[in-house]
Amino acid sequence: MDQTLRTDECCSPSAASGNSYDLIVVGAGSAGFSASITAAEAGSRVAMVGHGTIGGTCVNTGCVPSKAMIRAGEAVHGGRSAARFPGIEPCEHSVDWSAFVKGTAGLVDEMRQKKYVDLLPVYENITYIEEGPARLIEGGVEVGGRVLAARHILIATGSRPFLPLIEGIETVDTLDSTALMTLPRRPGSIIVLGGGYIGCELAQMAARLGVQVTLVTRSRLLPGAEPDVADALAEALKAEGVVVETGLVYRSVAQVDGAVTLAIERGAGTETLSAERLVVTAGRVANTGGLGLAELGIETNARGSIRIGSDMATTRPGVWAAGDVTDRDPFVYMAAYGAKVAVNNALGLEALRYDSAVMPWVVFTDPQIAGVGLSESQAKAAGHEVKISVLKLENVARAAAARDTRGVIKLVADAETDRLLGGQIAAPEGSDTIQTLAMALKFGMTAKALAETIFPYLTTVEGLKLAAQTFDKDVAHLSCCAG
Repeated sequence: MDQTLRTDECCSPSAASGNSYDLIVVGAGSAGFSASITAAEAGSRVAMVGHGTIGGTCVNTGCVPSKAMIRAGEAVHGGRSAARFPGIEPCEHSVDWSAFVKGTAGLVDEMRQKKYVDLLPVYENITYIEEGPARLIEGGVEVGGRVLAARHILIATGSRPFLPLIEGIETVDTLDSTALMTLPRRPGSIIVLGGGYIGCELAQMAARLGVQVTLVTRSRLLPGAEPDVADALAEALKAEGVVVETGLVYRSVAQVDGAVTLAIERGAGTETLSAERLVVTAGRVANTGGLGLAELGIETNARGSIRIGSDMATTRPGVWAAGDVTDRDPFVYMAAYGAKVAVNNALGLEALRYDSAVMPWVVFTDPQIAGVGLSESQAKAAGHEVKISVLKLENVARAAAARDTRGVIKLVADAETDRLLGGQIAAPEGSDTIQTLAMALKFGMTAKALAETIFPYLTTVEGLKLAAQTFDKDVAHLSCCAG
């Protein structure tokens, strides 16, 4: 590891007090760093135990490499799709997969160094310990053959890819999301198993970079998204040549003559799909094995995720948890947020509660899928009498000017009070648009108020205004900027 990374062997205030700290943080990813920095800034002595690669999932194997590769795929697709503009000839970019993967790994190394390793010397009362896996014991943590003591412990060990139970899958050399993004040679074809956000993102990225892709899922793409929005994505993927197979049962997997076969059942029939490699994106499982949680009475769910309250406390007094290791939202920004909530409560700084009511989420496909608040079904389940607005992107001037009208915006509001309850969007710039709706929900805006708000013309975010107007009128009958 880089020599600038300071461990407990260095001269720090913590070293003088032996193995006793105010807070021990197990895990050095987004949640671990957020917790450690929050505590250090409050004057606490912190021991941060690595328990894995410093930086965690996001910078090493998740957000950073995947979004870099997705952006590259967008660049390649941009040349290919330029013919949608009159007078513009399309072009096909050559892709050196191995050089591309190497370059992405270099970016990961740079980001890990800059945003994690180089931060440690700034906080003198954080002692970084990289001696190996940790185990919780009475009154502290055991790591590297020694015992660290603290009144408060925060678990932030993250998660790892989940391998589903399918007959024969253990005999096949499968790829997970990390392995695909570090594969030295581009495969000719892949089957992506799983239609969640990871599967959809990687399927489109690989297809744009020259891989033949079949995307399979038991139900439909993005089962947590509104059907209108998920359907828009499915149509976009198919238009780019991705084979999308939904509503099926996985029967078995086998390695046959240098290829992988997946036997599926759909309706009354059985089919066999084949590709060079199988990429499994069937969710993630918490990294809780070997931590000694059961011995301390710390409860977990079926996938090993730690059960926590709104204060981020576990079922063991003095032990807290944050990030993907918990049963809460699996997003890096929520991991950092949850860690701050946990530390504030653990150290008695400020009584905070984890609140994801207006948490925006994004799927970085193209069109991007984004949402915040309640879906239509969730709003009805919560007891609301709802009204909905569905606006196709063809009604948004920005999309028309860009010659790209793939997508839809859906808003959900309370029919009695007109208060906005949630919304989802499928649009090329959906990720930036959704934050405006998150702010509208946070401050209790009504659909009428959103419809009367001034938005800049020829922006995707203007679609929110048009969608709000759609509750009461047909915006196709309005002139530009009218209303």
